Amino acid sequence: MCGIIGYTGAKDPVAVAVEGLRRLEYRGYDSAGIALADKGGLRTWKKSGKLANLEAALDGREAAEGDVRSAIGHTRWATHGVPSDRNAHPHASQDGRIALIHNGIIENFSQLRSELAAQGTAFASDTDSEVAAQLLAAEYAEDGDLAAAMRRVCKRLEGSFTFLAQAADHPGLIVGARRNSPLVAGIGEGEYFLASDVAAFISHTTEAIELGQDQVVSISPAGLTVTSLDGEEVEGKRYSVDWDITAAEKDGYDTFMMKEIHQQPSVVADTLRGRIDDNGHITLDEVRLSEQDFRDIDKVFIVACGTSYHAGLVTKYALEHWTRLPCEVELASEFRYRDPVLDRSTLVIAISQSGETMDTLMALRHARTQKARVLSISNTVGSTIPRESDAVLYTRAGIEVSVASTKAFLTQLAACYLVALHIAQMRGVMYADEVADVVASLTAMPDKIQEVLDGSDQITELAAQMATSHRVLFIGRHVGYPVALEGALKLKEIAYIEAEGFAAGELKHGPISLIETGTPVIAMVPSPAGRSLLHDKMISNMQEVKARGARLIAIAEEGDDVTAAHADHTIYVPKSPTLLAPLLTTVPLQRLAVEYAGALGNDIDQPRNLAKSVTVE
Repeated sequence: MCGIIGYTGAKDPVAVAVEGLRRLEYRGYDSAGIALADKGGLRTWKKSGKLANLEAALDGREAAEGDVRSAIGHTRWATHGVPSDRNAHPHASQDGRIALIHNGIIENFSQLRSELAAQGTAFASDTDSEVAAQLLAAEYAEDGDLAAAMRRVCKRLEGSFTFLAQAADHPGLIVGARRNSPLVAGIGEGEYFLASDVAAFISHTTEAIELGQDQVVSISPAGLTVTSLDGEEVEGKRYSVDWDITAAEKDGYDTFMMKEIHQQPSVVADTLRGRIDDNGHITLDEVRLSEQDFRDIDKVFIVACGTSYHAGLVTKYALEHWTRLPCEVELASEFRYRDPVLDRSTLVIAISQSGETMDTLMALRHARTQKARVLSISNTVGSTIPRESDAVLYTRAGIEVSVASTKAFLTQLAACYLVALHIAQMRGVMYADEVADVVASLTAMPDKIQEVLDGSDQITELAAQMATSHRVLFIGRHVGYPVALEGALKLKEIAYIEAEGFAAGELKHGPISLIETGTPVIAMVPSPAGRSLLHDKMISNMQEVKARGARLIAIAEEGDDVTAAHADHTIYVPKSPTLLAPLLTTVPLQRLAVEYAGALGNDIDQPRNLAKSVTVE
């Protein structure tokens, strides 16, 4: 989940590295550092805290010397060792010849560290990453070939890693490697980049190369080379990035999160666009499964984490209704440890915004060892999870800078609906006119999302009134229950208050004891037309909390006067089919979280302790 950038070329490499780290801040971090290699050798700067601390340390530095120079930069999210200057990256080898940065976890570091210590190596940090730096220096001393040394080190390591390293006596050369952690190369005019995300170099080039599993890459002013761990040269897949630097700007909004909330009508439309032909047939981006494979499915598992998990919970309702297949939704971090029953007739749907979420990747790999088929939904083309899946549907949310996810969630919902419909079509369990009706409703949703946004200014005042509350509860039924969970998560992530989501029918089994006079309770009310029985049940739940002094806020379908009569405040959304309603009812909760956190003066885009892309287990 750390941010990584490497640069070699004619520009000031330290300035390029700092700019790249600034564009990677959204990933979350607790320290930052840069190593410069030039004809004077290696120089390193690193500081705990925000990037501004590193920039202050760099102020007044001497310019890079000579025509051949390079720099590597890193923002760290702690896994081994507390956040501190000494644990920040880059890590230097004991002999001072090597500087290395690392994203991931080295699982056998303890054994390797003991071996090195026994040989007399002194460690300057508490991290697992420094082990790699010391090992690399020892291997480099053998033959002076940094790429070959990196290959030998990687063969000894267990776990996940992206490495960038440079040597004092080879300025301009950067060697990188990856296993279970993202790394992409950028190709400019006489310059090359390595980064954990194309956002780091998008202002310089839009030409990129995907790096595969267990590959080592070398960049220098002379060019770029990619090899396997056995030293065989391989050709990376080249592609052009289809968004530009303006995608990482706020466009006049106070925060990236608010900007991304307002982008949702367009990105949902983009995610639906081109996936449905004139006959209503739905296609995926990449499919290595036959129609018979889909017909053979007898059970579906959805694996995901965090917000993506909530998208999976919504999908369960739609998928079971449309396909009549049993579906279970699992936290990816728990999936493989409970020994789930899988076989070739099982379909596992893996949902990950980054396509690199380690828990989800490990769940996917466990499923494949059990011969299950895997279909993934991701926002990142060329990432690991889609590459290791049998079928893929990419969302088209674009870069999401804010750590708390908004537009990625709605595009995941849209993609999940398409996947469920695709499976229903392949299995022949929905008539063409039924699919057409759902598709028509789906394609109308972007305009309805815009309606919700246009009418959401009232939430600012509501959030200001609620900001003195130490607890907010969310309740829902059917698809409203996952939306309640997502609303609570957003508030926890950026407002740092106790926020919990519950299935409304469970209130009387314990959670109702949390309600005090004035406690805000936000109720996701189902459509009285689409689910009249559920609507009546929800009204009863609202009366239960109201009788105990709660301040009741309802998210209801427009024209629902019954709900308005029971609520202290009602936020209306346009009418929609019940299964698709989360595309609308989630939006006011996103706005509420932003306004609530803003009223408290919190950092909305980079909440404490969180990272955007979680690439460790």
